[in-house]
Amino acid sequence: MQAAVLTGPGRMEVARVPHPVPRAGEVLVRMRGCGVCASNLGPWSGPPWMSFPTEPGGLGHEGWGVVAAVGRDVTSVAEGDRVATLFQHSYAEWDVGPEAQVVRLPRELGDRPFPGEPLGCTMNILARSDIRAGHHVAIVGIGFLGALLTRLATDAGAHVIAVSRRPFALDLARRMGAVETLRIGEEDVVARVMDLTEGRGCARVIEATGKQAPLDLAGALTAERGRLVIAGYHQDGPRQIDMQLWNWRGIDVINAHERDPAVYIDGIRAAVAAAAEGRLPFDALLTHRYRLDGLGDALDATRDRPDGFLKAWVDLS
Repeated sequence: MQAAVLTGPGRMEVARVPHPVPRAGEVLVRMRGCGVCASNLGPWSGPPWMSFPTEPGGLGHEGWGVVAAVGRDVTSVAEGDRVATLFQHSYAEWDVGPEAQVVRLPRELGDRPFPGEPLGCTMNILARSDIRAGHHVAIVGIGFLGALLTRLATDAGAHVIAVSRRPFALDLARRMGAVETLRIGEEDVVARVMDLTEGRGCARVIEATGKQAPLDLAGALTAERGRLVIAGYHQDGPRQIDMQLWNWRGIDVINAHERDPAVYIDGIRAAVAAAAEGRLPFDALLTHRYRLDGLGDALDATRDRPDGFLKAWVDLS
């Protein structure tokens, strides 16, 4: 089969490698696609801890496809089922992994691309945010994740204030239900939020960028006894925080990341249900499609975020 291999910092190639075979308790999936995650950017940059070449298909963990075969004792899926996977080598034509890391996709979703892992993360972040009707919620960073959280928070009855540097992202946030959109660098975001909230700040603030300056801004927007939810993946080194501010306001800080695969899978199941009911409008957010031999370009676009970019995915069909 064909699989992507990272051969060095910023370099990849497509290799021909042996076809995987499912063992007991495993599922073999003919991959149809795989989302490109920002967490791939650290390895792509070639930090000192990274080893090259990577395993075939490695780093790809946002896959979906069709079950081709199952190992002994697998009962939850069968050959021909469409599934989302949490496998770890899905930048490849085929991938194999434990039955526990597969979620069957219902007929209502048709043949739509379905990057389960980031959609599951969205649902898990929403759950940990504890957003309630009437809350003012600031979402700092409107990408794939921020846009979906804008819609979900709006549907929960919150008044969403979307904050971003990119005008097109703010336009998207309005379509997703944001009642106010603020552009970083063009206005005093903190002053405007305080004006909108009668000086209180937001009961919930979700930081969805993984960068220092937006994290600082998110803290400043959080109300006394509010909740600051860190959804961005901070992978490029230590962060400094204004602990005096955090102490004074008595805010709750939630690191909304998971490592237990079972929790990821619960989130994916919740995302499947929400998508089937029409509550998770993600299709238009998959803005940049690549073939397997274009994975390097997909990673560069994820890093550079050209105008109109929200999320890249690799078409393996």
